Amino acid sequence: MDPRSEVLLRHPERFDGSLLLAGLPADDLLGALPKAQGWSWHAGEADYLARRYPGRSHFGIEPPPGDFAGAVLFLPKSREATDFLLTALTRRLPADGHLYLVGEKKAGIERAARQLGAFGPASKLDSARHCQLWLVQGPHTTAEPHPEAWLQRQQLALGGLELDILSLPGVFSHGRLDVGTALLLEHLEDLPEGTVLDFGCGAGVVGAALARRYPTSTLHLLDVDAFAVASSRQTLAANGLAGTVSAGDGIAAAPTGLAAIVSNPPFHSGVKTDYRTTETLLAEAVHHLRPGGELRLVANSFLRYPPLIEAAFGNCRTLAERDGFKIYSARRR
Repeated sequence: MDPRSEVLLRHPERFDGSLLLAGLPADDLLGALPKAQGWSWHAGEADYLARRYPGRSHFGIEPPPGDFAGAVLFLPKSREATDFLLTALTRRLPADGHLYLVGEKKAGIERAARQLGAFGPASKLDSARHCQLWLVQGPHTTAEPHPEAWLQRQQLALGGLELDILSLPGVFSHGRLDVGTALLLEHLEDLPEGTVLDFGCGAGVVGAALARRYPTSTLHLLDVDAFAVASSRQTLAANGLAGTVSAGDGIAAAPTGLAAIVSNPPFHSGVKTDYRTTETLLAEAVHHLRPGGELRLVANSFLRYPPLIEAAFGNCRTLAERDGFKIYSARRR
């Protein structure tokens, strides 16, 4: 059981009614709280919960329908996502509802508790398992709860490309262009044309650039996060570009027979460092590429990815290096 869930279960009298659990971990919490509903924006965790607790787990960027006396937000990584999610939950609660925030100390729960104070007087209920549990009773807000109102637009002009990038709170590099992606955008030349995948698409920066540079290719964008999927769809629409955007947990959710896979792959899951998604990508991407297909990605220079790429593909080239990042390329033989 996740330690944050364990903290909730120390207070069964508070959480035995109609409750919405937002951003809940993929554990047994729904089993311990049979009247609760889950809301997740992580495709893998949502799929696990839906299979284990049918009809009780909702995936998407907005809360599920229903009447809830209380809501618990499991602290997300970013401040912007915390503000949006607290607003969305507050607008779904009755006037006498209860809004809870739970998170690990190392994830910044004390800082986030100050954000919670914007919705009403906040009080700390518990501190255990290296976590804290906070409450606002009868929360209120005048902020707009609909995701579209929280979109940020960024105009990108790089390498001859002019694009409008739209992103929602919590999406990687929200409202800015990160160094790694900027380097990757400068090295998109000479990719095989056909069906191309932007893996871990985020706000759709790379996908939109690929669609603009290779108009005869068929574009797929894939991300585990519902807010990233929604952002990428907005980015493609804003630029008049076509592509299929889907949610899925890892390269296993990608199509096969691809001409190219292009990625700025993640190595964080929430506040934790987690290389499994990228290591699986490096090992399995070859099986999703057609013969002659290419994997091209950007990564921090300190990450020892070339031996993993070599093991899977039998080849790996470094195309560029700058500002602590490298561009790697490998072809399926």
